[in-house]
Amino acid sequence: MSLLPAGKPLAFAAQGERLCLGVRRAGRWIVCPYGAVLDGASAKDQCARCAQLDRSRSVAADTMADDPRPYGVYLAYFGPGLLKVGITAAERGPARLVEQGAVAYAWLGRGPLMAARRAEALLGSALSVPDRFAKTAKRAARGALPPVSDRAAALSQLHRAARKLVGWPETLDPVEFACADHTELFGLDRIPGVVAELGGMTPGAEIVGEVLTGVGSDVYLRLAGGGVGAGAGEREGAAGSGGAAGVVAVMDARLLSGWVLGPAAGGVTTVPLRAAARGAGEREREGRGKGGGQEGLF
Repeated sequence: MSLLPAGKPLAFAAQGERLCLGVRRAGRWIVCPYGAVLDGASAKDQCARCAQLDRSRSVAADTMADDPRPYGVYLAYFGPGLLKVGITAAERGPARLVEQGAVAYAWLGRGPLMAARRAEALLGSALSVPDRFAKTAKRAARGALPPVSDRAAALSQLHRAARKLVGWPETLDPVEFACADHTELFGLDRIPGVVAELGGMTPGAEIVGEVLTGVGSDVYLRLAGGGVGAGAGEREGAAGSGGAAGVVAVMDARLLSGWVLGPAAGGVTTVPLRAAARGAGEREREGRGKGGGQEGLF
């Protein structure tokens, strides 16, 4: 977030090929021994073999059950109806919530890894609380978020229900409810209701614009020199192919991993733009206007 403050101009181009980042071990990256080339449209920054090696010692893959560190169980809010449960090493604090782009969150408990895992599974089975949401759902919800008080109320209700569950792990210490909101950190008020989506990079592709804000791995940009051409809300098209400057688009920064980035040669974005992602409130209004119900988020 600190590296991409609001108003910062960006102008870069992808050079060469997108290569696998390798494997992280003992706090450093080990270069991919295969020199694997990655798909520019995928958020994955590892080839299949490096990813498999990474998961051989991973909390997420349940292959690190002997991790002695304390873990925190959290409840995260991404939008109306988008509440999830997750765990993170206590030493990381709220970093995991920031990485995921959680709009608001609250801690539920703290204790050993396996106790945290059991609590996470308990909420999934007893209360049908998921442990993840698709990025498309989280993006769509940001365009029409309810007031902070409503977000806190939703988290508080789930927190109370979770603490009443039978089968709470004995070694997991409960944490009193306290809601933390990321409105200011993420600059959520700078995200418009309609946002186009930048596609994956290709060799020579350029992105030129000004940063509006960042939410997790998503960076919102006001594109320079080009925009969505006619019908871009219905089909994919190049940002620099026509239209007015000033189109707001969101870019998943994970798509830049593995590329060598150099200065942009032109003044327009040449990465394809996908159909605009609309906020939940806008889709609901449109549905009512057509006599239909709200479109599902996931």
